[in-house]
Amino acid sequence: MNPIALVLIVVAIIGIGVLVASVKIVRPYQRGLVERLGKYKTTRDPGLNLILPFIETMQLIDMREQVVDVPPQEVITADNVVVSVDAVVYYEATDPQRLVYNVADFFTAITKLAQTNLRNLIGDLELDRALTSRDTINTQLRDVLDDATDKWGVRVVRVEIQRIDPPPDIVSAMHAQMRAERDRRATVTEAKGYQEAAIARADGEQQAAVLSAQGRKQAAILDAEGQAQAIELRANAEKLRLELVGLGEGAAAKSRLTGIKEAQADKAVLTVEYLQALERIGDGRATKLVIPAEFSGLLGTVAALAAATSDDDTDDEVRPKAGLPIPDDDDRVDLPEPDRSEYRTS
Repeated sequence: MNPIALVLIVVAIIGIGVLVASVKIVRPYQRGLVERLGKYKTTRDPGLNLILPFIETMQLIDMREQVVDVPPQEVITADNVVVSVDAVVYYEATDPQRLVYNVADFFTAITKLAQTNLRNLIGDLELDRALTSRDTINTQLRDVLDDATDKWGVRVVRVEIQRIDPPPDIVSAMHAQMRAERDRRATVTEAKGYQEAAIARADGEQQAAVLSAQGRKQAAILDAEGQAQAIELRANAEKLRLELVGLGEGAAAKSRLTGIKEAQADKAVLTVEYLQALERIGDGRATKLVIPAEFSGLLGTVAALAAATSDDDTDDEVRPKAGLPIPDDDDRVDLPEPDRSEYRTS
């Protein structure tokens, strides 16, 4: 083979190799850290970049968010309980130059830093508070790590506590406590249910009793009102009856007196009327009989009438007395024998 051609081939191969070595492609999530003869020169952005082979070198730095798993470690809480705690740290690079030149092993450094600060934070808390304050621990640990890693060109995005594992005996005691608390809550809830049911039942009975009493009261009022109205109606009816009877008797008495007056009755007829009135009074239900003051005169009149009507002769001749006119046969009145017992006061 011609030596010239061989040299040209070697030169071409070397040129292609140099060209390939000088071309660097930086992806969108990367940054290119360029060094010239071991000294920092610049930071290249994403895209096609050219460097001087054998003189310059480029180190690609991933700018995406990364995750560091903090291994579990034993931590003593403020109440002297040993717990096992592990966490994860999310971070992202903000300055490739400081990330490369300021820390030799970033993953080891941030892991140890997270373990140390996690031990300090949980060591200041009691077990119960540590189990229920994960958000507070995450926030405090993130702030501490973010301040410490700022000079490394890294920003800590967030920190998450994965597990806090107490010893088995503490776990058993916590389970027993939780079971007792649940039993207590169930008992309290059941007691409150019975209490509310009893209160509701008592309220219902009270309302029923009140409604029943109101019903009886209203019924008694209506019954009393009905009886009052009935008594009033009966009284009005009796009053009307008595008024009508009085009017009838008054009219009858008036008519009778008018008839007696028009008939020009003599003293004998009036005496008979008077005796009939006394007979009606005696037939009444009164336990006492009031005898008028002129009763002696009435007896004298009755005796005179008896003497005038007695049988002194066989001819039954009617003789006038004290100048009285002789009545006709139709006008004669047979007087009954007076009953002396009717005129005694009882």
